[in-house]
Amino acid sequence: MTAPLRIALVDDEALIRSGFAAVIGAEPDLDVVAEGADGIDALAIARKGNVDVMLMDVRMPKVDGIEATARITAELAAPPKILVVTTFDNDDYVWQALRAGAGGFLLKRTRLEDLLAAVRLVARTDALLFPEAVRRLAGSATLNRNAQNGIGNLSEREREVLTLTARGLSNAEIAAELFLGRETVKTHLSSVYTKLGVRDRTQAVIAAYEGGLV
Repeated sequence: MTAPLRIALVDDEALIRSGFAAVIGAEPDLDVVAEGADGIDALAIARKGNVDVMLMDVRMPKVDGIEATARITAELAAPPKILVVTTFDNDDYVWQALRAGAGGFLLKRTRLEDLLAAVRLVARTDALLFPEAVRRLAGSATLNRNAQNGIGNLSEREREVLTLTARGLSNAEIAAELFLGRETVKTHLSSVYTKLGVRDRTQAVIAAYEGGLV
């Protein structure tokens, strides 16, 4: 039997934490193992290394969720997957969350079943959870124009792999779709990162939307 996913909740509103805890804790495959009220707590929880997914609020005292996410992903060799969860549908937050290394971005008004699905998705796959948010950012002056130009240097297969990545597919799903091995997909993605001058999957997806590939 697979062990439950270990979930941490970080939000400065105790009522939000208790609500999420009640919903998530009722699921047999999910277990709330830690709670925090600010980014400092988030860092302490992540450093213990016993969390699979962390739901992170944005606006919090001391250290906000974006900065905490950036610190966690930069400091830890195997950080938990982070879902940034906020009340605010703000493009700046989406972009900051992407750059900080979040695995997804959700609004607190998201349906509970969608929240639970998101937690499971980011924990068990390498798919990303913001295709709609990224689409809104396409064309923003803050994005990397060099990455956009680099799309023209991709091979046909690399473009196929990047397109499916931008649509939210995991490496395993891309492999099945294109009849490739998973390692081959990883190799293509590595080449994509090099040609686009980006460091990771998230930035490559942004470039795909910005460059009109998706």
